[in-house]
Amino acid sequence: MTTKSLSSKQELIINFVAQFLRDKGYPPTIRDIATGCRLSSTSVVAYNLKKLQQAGYIRRHSDISRGIEFLGPSSKSGKLVHIPMVGVIAAGQPIPVPETGKGIPDEGVDVSEELVRGRQAVYALRVRGDSMQDALIGDGDIVLMDRAGRAENGDMVAAWLKAEQEVTLKRFFAEPERVRLQPANSLMEPIYTSPDNVEVQGRVVAVIRRIS
Repeated sequence: MTTKSLSSKQELIINFVAQFLRDKGYPPTIRDIATGCRLSSTSVVAYNLKKLQQAGYIRRHSDISRGIEFLGPSSKSGKLVHIPMVGVIAAGQPIPVPETGKGIPDEGVDVSEELVRGRQAVYALRVRGDSMQDALIGDGDIVLMDRAGRAENGDMVAAWLKAEQEVTLKRFFAEPERVRLQPANSLMEPIYTSPDNVEVQGRVVAVIRRIS
């Protein structure tokens, strides 16, 4: 892509981001851009990304490490899809979450079409807590969920606990006469409950990590 209003660095960056999206299916981090474009520092990248955003070529979500999306014609070449943000999910003790499918107005994330692989019922949740930290999911990260009503052992799921009227992010294991919802944190205990008390609301298909 060549655009007269871009500096040579900005053109290099936006072409790199577009190619990275096509190859990987998700946006690069600032460090990825600095390395891939052979720029002297991440501050140089951040400066030029700010200029690209001001010029209307991209939008940045500053608290997300891969929070770059194309705007206008570029978004078509990047094959981005909008994923609605449903609410917050606990990676710790379960907390209530809004009903899946009812997005928060004006909130969501744009990701590569390749990342969701054609799934039509994907929604986003922001993680609260650190019970899944050993699975590289931390507080403030965003998980993309495939809306599904069942899970296989080991799947990472949003599990609705009917009696408690709460939802939690854990790995699902069906055991004899009970379900184990297993955290990925050695300091935390699993949740055990009866099969009829658990409703799987979705399976994790991708994670967008927050800048620490």
